[in-house]
Amino acid sequence: MSQKAVIGIDLGGTNCRGALVTSEGVLSSVFRMPTRMEEGLEQFLDRLIAFCRELCVVAEKQGLKAEALGMGVPGIIAPEGIVRVSPNLPSLNNAPLAALLQERLGLPITLGNDANIIALGEALFGAGRNFRSFITLTLGTGVGGGLVLERRLWEGADGAAGEVGHMTVEPEGRLCVCGSRGCLEQYASATGIVRSVQEFLNAGGMSSLRGLAREELTSHQVAVAALRGDRVALAALDEAGRRLGQVLAGIANLLNLEGAVISGGASESLDLFRPALEGELSRRAFEIPAQRMKVVNGELGDDAGILGAAALTLGIGPVATQSGCTI
Repeated sequence: MSQKAVIGIDLGGTNCRGALVTSEGVLSSVFRMPTRMEEGLEQFLDRLIAFCRELCVVAEKQGLKAEALGMGVPGIIAPEGIVRVSPNLPSLNNAPLAALLQERLGLPITLGNDANIIALGEALFGAGRNFRSFITLTLGTGVGGGLVLERRLWEGADGAAGEVGHMTVEPEGRLCVCGSRGCLEQYASATGIVRSVQEFLNAGGMSSLRGLAREELTSHQVAVAALRGDRVALAALDEAGRRLGQVLAGIANLLNLEGAVISGGASESLDLFRPALEGELSRRAFEIPAQRMKVVNGELGDDAGILGAAALTLGIGPVATQSGCTI
């Protein structure tokens, strides 16, 4: 008899990662595909369906039976599985994604905001286990936020809670894909860090990064250059840290959280921008909540979203939703 499993998927702005997760929370057979949402919704769905079917075939070969699918999606997700708005993946706006997937895969589908799902993964299996109340910030193509309050995943009245990436840090700053200006993610995401480097280079900054073509530059290359003492790279990471500290200070004063878990691709640079982040947090927040909030790296890396999506689908772990249903 086949062992039950679910497909856990973390949909990012650049890549989509999926894996099989057993009912015991064991992850196996991690696959990746490029998101390429610019090709359009139908083309993306075709590739995603093929991706999921491949995982189902792998499951059968391993003596597993994929019985459901859970997926974290960047954006505001309605309870019925409609993507209300996804600033970084606008082709998904108003798409009944859960129904479209269920119709073609024949599996129960559970969708959640990607940062909420990552927060759930870290709460159950990673750096969030030591906190009762914390926020997860995901620094990838954009900046997402997931709130866990008293071991409950807090999604808000419309599923829009935790959208810290679109909190304003510079009122007349960089234009954001959401239509506003000066959003946090324009400075602290992986793409925001790269943009800061490009602006410093355009202003005449001397850097080893100058020889790279604009489309080739990544936040990882910025981090490597910063470790070598590159002033432009260090300045870009300092900018990201200050902006993150600015937002975390407001969150600390508002919610008096125990921790902030930093995840996503740009989190590899946390030690480099930590001084700027913690300095801004200390300057802008009241002393007691500032000292209480511990800023830590996520422990699960790219697996956080997969495990969180699977946990939500499987109904495992001690964390509860704001409605009180144990998950």
